[in-house]
Amino acid sequence: MTVTNGNDELEAQFAQWRAYVRRRPELVESDADELEDHLRDSVDTLVERGLAPDEAFLIAVKRMGGLDDLSREFAREHSERLWKQLVFTGDPGRDSTSRRDVVAMLVCAFGAAVSIKIPALFGLSYDDDGSFYAPNLALFALPWLAAFLVWRRRPGAGVIGALVALFAVGVAGANAYPVDSDSQSATLIMTHLPIALWLVVGLAYVSDDLRSARRRMDFIRFTGEWFVYLVLMGLGGGVLIAFLYGIFDAIGVEPDTVIGNWVVPCGFVAATVVAGWLVEVKQGVIENIAPVLTRLFTPLFTVALLAFLVTVGWNGRGIEIDRETLVMFDLLLAVVLGLLLYSLSARDPQAPPGPFDVLQLGLVVSALVIDALVLYTMTGRIAEYGTTPNNVAALGENIVLLVNLAWSAWLLLRFVRRRGGFASIERWQTNYLPAYAVWFWTVVLVLPPLFSFR
Repeated sequence: MTVTNGNDELEAQFAQWRAYVRRRPELVESDADELEDHLRDSVDTLVERGLAPDEAFLIAVKRMGGLDDLSREFAREHSERLWKQLVFTGDPGRDSTSRRDVVAMLVCAFGAAVSIKIPALFGLSYDDDGSFYAPNLALFALPWLAAFLVWRRRPGAGVIGALVALFAVGVAGANAYPVDSDSQSATLIMTHLPIALWLVVGLAYVSDDLRSARRRMDFIRFTGEWFVYLVLMGLGGGVLIAFLYGIFDAIGVEPDTVIGNWVVPCGFVAATVVAGWLVEVKQGVIENIAPVLTRLFTPLFTVALLAFLVTVGWNGRGIEIDRETLVMFDLLLAVVLGLLLYSLSARDPQAPPGPFDVLQLGLVVSALVIDALVLYTMTGRIAEYGTTPNNVAALGENIVLLVNLAWSAWLLLRFVRRRGGFASIERWQTNYLPAYAVWFWTVVLVLPPLFSFR
């Protein structure tokens, strides 16, 4: 019985290792088979020499080297693969699945494009004051992206019902409250509801394994890659629009109405679905680009934040907090958190701590100090001038960020000093995602009535 349990645990380790290998864009199925054969031979040899199976597995993995080195070796040997990943063809055994994915994506993208035009049937246009489309824009796009992910994951009826209910709550939060378009409550709903709904998309993404921390980290990676694809598609769409203006102007036709009322809104909401499909089925290119971007911008942001803190200490002036400055600092902290999350999701968990991890620790500590300074200034202003929906929302967001950054800094410090493992950092980040969801939904649903919708 003990031998059987040991074999089961060893096979589970092989399965986990293989799943991680297959996430590397440079390694195809045959490469994973080859590497697994080598690994199994090495484990068998070590077991024959008297080692326990789990100990043999760890030693064999270490002897094979890091996956980064293996990936670079395969990339050099098969350099043509990067270009093949751009071609819309798949393995022969997966062609039917790929075709179904394309059909599902097209249906959802078309549904998003149609749904954003339905309000026009009731007299609502983009030329109005924006009081309808501004808070509802995410509701025309993200439910369709969630529908595509649900189609791929095939969760149970309970999860689907929860998703429908959460999007229905989003509809109510965007439209049921009696808020003026220029009120603070309207601004909070417009800015916080899309993030709250994106976390609902995250529930759809992990719906095939709700308890898995690895799947939640995959959603963090999905978010970064989806954003990169969306930006690239936006740049391409901008070029297309410029050409449309040029060629129609050449024949004396004004395309402003068609482009403004059809091409831009329909293209944007459809692109959110297409970008999600690209991440799901064509990951290779962006998986190569996005980690490079984090490696580039992490040191740049670290130097910038350290320079800011040195300047604050040198001239002795506090941070002057107004609405624009507060938004800027919140965005800065969000970017820092995004760099941390995406670099963690792209990192080899088996790799030892290195200089880049020390750099990340510096970035997180700098952001933590800045967040504490902002919170100190904000609490002073609230005590002096009273509370408003904006400053309460900002205070809560900075507290949520402060907790995350503080514990992340502690876990990174332990990891850099080899006192803790990388897995604890991943678990903390993925387990903390519901805290963001709770706060963003609180801002959308609770703060407006709490402040009498002003």
